[in-house]
Amino acid sequence: MRKCSSTLTLSAVALTMLMAAGSVSAEKSPGKYCDTPSRCTNPITKYGAVTSPNYLASVAGLEVLQNGGNAVDAAIAVASTMNVVYPQMTTLGGDNFWLIYNAKTKEVKALNASGRSGEKATIEFYKSKGYDKIPSRGYLAANTVPGTVSGWDAAHKYSRANMSNKGLPWKDLFNSAILYAQDGFPVTTSLHRWQEINVDPKDSEFRNMQRFDGFRQMYLKPDGSAYKVGEVMKLPQLANTYKLIAKDGAEVFYRGSIAKKIVADLQKHGGVLTLKDFADHKADWVKPLTVDYRGFTAYNLPPNTQGMASLEILNILNNIDVKKLGEGSADYYHVLVEATKEAFVDRDKYLTDPDFNKIPLDYLLSKQHGKEQAARIKMDMAAKDLKPLDPKGDTVWIGVVDKDGNAVSLIQSIYHDFGSGIVPPGTGVLLQNRGSFFSLDPSNVNRLEPRKRTFHTLNAAMLLKDKKPYLVYGTMGGEGQPQTQAAIATRIVDFGMFPQDAVAAPRWLHGRTWGAASNDLKMEGRISQSVLDELKKRGHPVAKLDDFTDSMGHAGAILIDPATNLRYSATDPRGDGLAVGY
Repeated sequence: MRKCSSTLTLSAVALTMLMAAGSVSAEKSPGKYCDTPSRCTNPITKYGAVTSPNYLASVAGLEVLQNGGNAVDAAIAVASTMNVVYPQMTTLGGDNFWLIYNAKTKEVKALNASGRSGEKATIEFYKSKGYDKIPSRGYLAANTVPGTVSGWDAAHKYSRANMSNKGLPWKDLFNSAILYAQDGFPVTTSLHRWQEINVDPKDSEFRNMQRFDGFRQMYLKPDGSAYKVGEVMKLPQLANTYKLIAKDGAEVFYRGSIAKKIVADLQKHGGVLTLKDFADHKADWVKPLTVDYRGFTAYNLPPNTQGMASLEILNILNNIDVKKLGEGSADYYHVLVEATKEAFVDRDKYLTDPDFNKIPLDYLLSKQHGKEQAARIKMDMAAKDLKPLDPKGDTVWIGVVDKDGNAVSLIQSIYHDFGSGIVPPGTGVLLQNRGSFFSLDPSNVNRLEPRKRTFHTLNAAMLLKDKKPYLVYGTMGGEGQPQTQAAIATRIVDFGMFPQDAVAAPRWLHGRTWGAASNDLKMEGRISQSVLDELKKRGHPVAKLDDFTDSMGHAGAILIDPATNLRYSATDPRGDGLAVGY
């Protein structure tokens, strides 16, 4: 069954007229993968643009832009609303990472708002409890401080101090989040699906989430069942928490009443986070990573994120004539999968908190290393002997461009769907389980240590041309993030597609799913059987999935036409998203 996406769009006729008028490149090819107008038409706007995986959140951001807010303000409005209406992927108890383009200074700023492990979180502690792996759910899974609110706070203070448009006051950014939490919102297809998945009484370790009182009371109906699509869900405790944050700022979350309630509940049930862990937390401004790609400068986040892997893929592709491969061909998919394998070898060897281990980024992103990686790719044979990969994490990506040309690429997550499952009473804050990815093996590069940031799949992307944003893009999907970023970048840069066409086009995922022992190459059903057969012939373990499966994540993009300054936005037909603008 095909999904429909709701977008505010111009008609296909209007798009054709704009092309004829010369406002977009005649080489672009709208509609190759877009077989219905609701799926493929690019919203084209002059002033501001917002895209996110939920329509209520996108509209919240648009309202902020139209009320005088800047791109950072709108991103906070979108992200805070997402935490209400899309809790299966993001909540106040998670982390976020930012790329912010400042049109006034013409610079890209990067912000790491991920939480560190608690001062008492040690390998010895978990071993003493009989664990050889950190639990994926429950109180011992919530061992890192939530960083989300600190990211909003740091980004907002930066924009107020440094952007030409100082934007809106902090208190005005949470109106939509408070409205939907307090008065309710209709449950979407995605939220219903993930609620149903997580009320499986047979899966006592992972999916039986109703065993947690806070989760059951907040996210399930009184009888313990999932909400149906269209039923209204209210989250009054979360509404009260948002009112406190809007009034008192990030201070109340990290040093005030909210922190005290969270820590008291964790410690009551044997958790490891302390009030000092919360009070000491801060988001950090970091130096973004860059590589050149076909005359563009590609930006991403540094470790502890896997942004290095996303950029390594582009660095490898610089040595290959991607356009000559043919978009959608077996050669195209083969090369991008093999480049991903090369990048993931480095990622899995080095990636962790750079404060604990030195990571040779200059070498890993060097042109010479990219050439050596590309040279190892064999066109007739898939690389073997790779350890199983695991597409980790459920996430939201948000893109915003405002009327002044400021841009935000923001990614926010709680790791697994619904995170740890823990909601401390009186807070409405569903805590992440990101710290469950730490290893209890002392020799592992990502081993658990106190006050350490774990390996993060989250990474947000931008392409700049002549020091101005050309493409703001990203996706959810754990290990699929670098792969989908590469798909979007190559389809737009190498093949001249419009953003919506690039996002809607068939995707792939090299990795494994829950419970599988080995890797496979998941391919969407719209890819021709002849291509799948050729990939199998080259040794790829191909698994054919549905035509539009959210296993591929929910992506988005905003392209800023350098000739006209018009914004072309895209949302993913695999989710509940919306691309809007004015």
